[in-house]
Amino acid sequence: MKLLIFLSILFSGNLFASSFHELTIKSSTGEAMNFSKFKGKPVLLVNIATKCGYTPQLDDLEKLSKKYGEKLVVLGLPSNDFGGQTPEGDAKVAEFCRLNYGVSFPLTTKVTVIGKDKHPVYKFLVGEDNEVNWNFEKFLVDKNGKIQARYKSSVKPMSEELVGAIDKIVK
Repeated sequence: MKLLIFLSILFSGNLFASSFHELTIKSSTGEAMNFSKFKGKPVLLVNIATKCGYTPQLDDLEKLSKKYGEKLVVLGLPSNDFGGQTPEGDAKVAEFCRLNYGVSFPLTTKVTVIGKDKHPVYKFLVGEDNEVNWNFEKFLVDKNGKIQARYKSSVKPMSEELVGAIDKIVK
C-alpha cells in the first residue's frame, strides 16, 4: 500500500504540489515553464482573456511588468472559461496581446481555471473547492511562494491597492 501511495505521488506531477515553486505549466509556445525559476521573486498571476471588458488591463499589466522589471514576474494565463472570451489558439492569443497591448511578460497556454478540470496552478491558488470568479482575477505570490493576496477582476493593475502590496514584497 505504501508503494502504491508513493507511486501515485511520484507520477502525479503538479496534482499534489505542496509548494508554488514545484508547479509547472506550458508557455504560450508549448515549452515547459517550471515555477522553480521564480524562487526569490514575487509573481503576479492573472487569468487573461482577449475579448473581455477587462482586456484593456493588459496595458497596465505590461506597465507593472516594466515598472518592476526583474523584481516581479507578471504571468498571464489565458482562459476561455468565462463566456468563451478567449476563442483563439495559444499563438494567436500571444500575438493579440503583443500587437494590441505591447505585452512582453510571459504568457502560458490556455488553461482551465474552474471546475473539476482546473489546472494544477489554480488548484494550488484557490484549492479544490473554490473557484475563480471571472477573467482578470489576480493572485500575488511572494518570493517564497506564499500567496499574499487575491484581487477581483475590477482591481486595476496600477491601482494603489495592488501597487502598494507589490511594493511591500519586492523589497
